[in-house]
Amino acid sequence: MDASTLPARERILVTAHELFYRDGLRATGIDRIIAESGVAKLTFYRHFPSKDELIRTFLDYRHERWMAWFVDALGRHGAAPGGGLQPLWKAMAEWFNEPAFRGCAFINAVAEVGGSLPGVLQIAQNHKQDMRQVITALLPENPDRADAAAAAALAVDGAIVRAQMDGSAPAIAGLRQLLDALESAATSASGR
Repeated sequence: MDASTLPARERILVTAHELFYRDGLRATGIDRIIAESGVAKLTFYRHFPSKDELIRTFLDYRHERWMAWFVDALGRHGAAPGGGLQPLWKAMAEWFNEPAFRGCAFINAVAEVGGSLPGVLQIAQNHKQDMRQVITALLPENPDRADAAAAAALAVDGAIVRAQMDGSAPAIAGLRQLLDALESAATSASGR
C-alpha cells in the first residue's frame, strides 16, 4: 500500500501499524513514526495526543485487519459452519509463513506493556474473544462446543508463540495434532 496518498491520520496509523508490529511498541518512538509517515509533529499530535492513544488505535486497527484476514483465510481453506477445525491450522500455516510474521500483536502488546497502559489488556481480551467466536462456528453444535473452541484458541495462541521462537513447521505440526484431538473429541461429544 502506498501510504503517501492517504490522509495524514491514516498515514500515521499505517506507518505505526508496520513499525509497532515489526519492531515493538517500546522500541518504536514517536519521532520515527512522524518521520516515516511524512507528517509534521503538530499534525501527529492533533490526531494522536499521545503514544498511548496511538497504541490503542493501532491495536483496534490491527484487530479489524487481522479478523478480516482470519475469516477470509478460513474460507479459502474450506471453513464451513460446524465443518471442523482443519481450516484453522491451514490458515495459521499461511500466516506463520508470511515473511512479515512477528507473532500476535495482542500477545506481544500484553507482554510489552501488560496492564501498565490502560485499555491494552481489554483490547487484547476482546480480540481473543472474537477469535474464539469464529473458531466456535467451525465446530459442530454440542454441549462441549464452547470448551472445545476455547481449547482450540489456546492451541492457536501457543502455536503463534512457538512459530515466533522455532519457526512455522514445528508450530503447525503441534497445532495440527492438538486440533485433530480436539476435533475428534468434539465429534464424539456431538454423537452422544
